[in-house]
This record gives sequence, structure tokens and C-alpha cells, in this order.
Amino acid sequence: MARSAAAPATVAAPDAETRASADHHDGLRVWLRMLATTTLIESHVRSLLQERFAITLPRFDLMAQLERVPAGLKMGELSRRMMVTGGNVTGITDLLEREGFVSRTGDPDDRRALRVRLTPAGRKAFRAMAETHERWIIEAFGTLESSELARLAEILARVRAQVRLSKGERK
Repeated sequence: MARSAAAPATVAAPDAETRASADHHDGLRVWLRMLATTTLIESHVRSLLQERFAITLPRFDLMAQLERVPAGLKMGELSRRMMVTGGNVTGITDLLEREGFVSRTGDPDDRRALRVRLTPAGRKAFRAMAETHERWIIEAFGTLESSELARLAEILARVRAQVRLSKGERK
């Protein structure tokens, strides 16, 4: 049976943005669009990381934190930077350690603490993943001109500053 030309081929899955209507404030609609876009990009990147590198986004994120600090980080600092519990960081670190991507060593300044570092194999693997990850993000924003990207970054910085200011006033 032939499908009518008027029938849609696919229906978009509902997302955060579909909760807004024309009656809602512009700020709310923009927030929901940002949330839906961020969620879509994150989901896409998660899938690609798993497909291409057999790694999860949290494992990639932990390696990214360590790549920035060659001397390594204490578990508590990793937890704060990643905004996850210490138990989550421990589980992720255990997996990466078994794969040979990170190592744990005693902290010379605090005998009770351990520092987590990327191993040479971890550093090499992360570089390959990071280069590919960067291309994915660039592709996601590929429809925007450089001037539009700069303007968007400026606008988001202003929103972030406003939220931080409001947060400070409540304390």
C-alpha cells in the first residue's frame, strides 16, 4: 500500500523543547532549546565514543581531567571536577586501571591519598579519542559561521555570569 505524500515519514521523538509553547516566556523556551540541543549532542557523542573507541563518556571525561594535569589528581579532586560521587570515580578508575590507561600512586604530600595519572598508553589513547571528539563537536556546530559561534559564546558567558551573580546573592 502506498503512503500518502502528506503523511510524515518519521515523527521526532519528544525532547525538553517540546514542553514549551508560544505562551511561555522567551527565556524558558530558549532554556529548553539549549537543554534539548545539549542532550542531543551528548547522546550522539556517547554513541560515537562507544562505537568507535568502546569507551563510555564518563571514562572519557575522567581521562580528559587527567590529561590536563600530568602529575595526576587525587580521587577527591577528580570527584569535584567531574561533579560525581567518590564511588563513581572509584568505579571508573578501576575500569581504566584494568585497561592500562591509568595508574594509582601514593601522594607524596599526603600518605593517606592516592593520585591517579594517565599511563603512557592512556595518554596515547586519549589523544586519539580527543582529536576525534573535537571533530564531532566541530561538526555539530558546522552550520554556524565563526561570527555566530563567537556571538553564541558571548551570550552564554553573559547568562553564566548572571546565574553566578544570582547564586551569590542568595547566600
